Amino acid sequence: MDPSLAPPCPAREDCWTEEATHTLLDAWGDRYVQLNRGNLGQKQWQEVADAVNARHAHFPNSLRSDVQCKNRIDTLKKKFKIEKARVFQSCGSYVSSWPFFALLDALIGSTFPKSSSPVAVGNRKTPPTASQAWNLSSPVPVGPRTHKRPPPAGHSRRNFLVFSAAEGEGSEDLRGSIGTESEGGRVRSGGYRELAQAIERFGEIYERVEWVKQRQMIELEKQKMQFAKDLECHRMQLLLETQVQLQKMKRARRSESYS
Repeated sequence: MDPSLAPPCPAREDCWTEEATHTLLDAWGDRYVQLNRGNLGQKQWQEVADAVNARHAHFPNSLRSDVQCKNRIDTLKKKFKIEKARVFQSCGSYVSSWPFFALLDALIGSTFPKSSSPVAVGNRKTPPTASQAWNLSSPVPVGPRTHKRPPPAGHSRRNFLVFSAAEGEGSEDLRGSIGTESEGGRVRSGGYRELAQAIERFGEIYERVEWVKQRQMIELEKQKMQFAKDLECHRMQLLLETQVQLQKMKRARRSESYS
C-alpha cells in the first residue's frame, strides 16, 4: 500500500509527529521570547495553532485547536523537567537523546530550579583527633598532694606569671590558626564557586551550539525533502510529455497509412 494513500492520523493529544512538534515549538518559542518568557494569551495560542495547521493539516480531521497546542506544550514541559533532572543528577554522565531537549533547554532551561545544591566543602570542619579530644576532655594532672611546706610567695608569683605568659601565647597561636583556617576555607569556597560558574557558562554555550546545529539539520532535511518532491514532479512532467509525443506520432502514422 502506498504510504501517501494511508489514512491520516486523527488530531488527538497523543498523535503528534516529530515535524509537527518542531513546528509547534518554533511557533510557540518565537512568541514566548517576544513576551519576555511570559504566558501566551488566547490570541497567541490561536496564532500557534494556525502556524501548525498551515504546514501539517492536510486533511480536515487533522486540524489542531489552540487548546490542543497548549496541552501539547504542557506535556513537553513535563517531559523536559524529567529529562533535565536526570541530566543534573548524573553530573553530566547522562546525555538526553530526546529530540526536543536542546530546543526546550534553550527556551525554558533557566526557569527550572536545580533539584539540589552542591555541598559546600570549603567550610567543612574536620573532627578532632583522639589525642586532641583527650586533651580537651581530660583534666590537667596536678600530681598527688603532699604535706610539704608551701613555697615562698615570690616563687609562686613567678610561676603564675610564667604560666600566664605561656597561656597567652597559646591562645594567640590558636586564634591565628583558626583565622588562617577560616580564610583558607573562604578562598577554597570562592574557587569552587568560580569553577561551578565557569562550568555552567560552558554548558549554556554548548547547549546553544547544539540547538543551532539541530536547527540547521532540520532546515537541511526540509530542503532535501523539497528537492526530492521537485525532482519527482519534474520526472512526472517529463513522463507525461513523452506520452503526449508518442500519441502524436501514432496519430501521424495512422493518418499517413489511411492516405
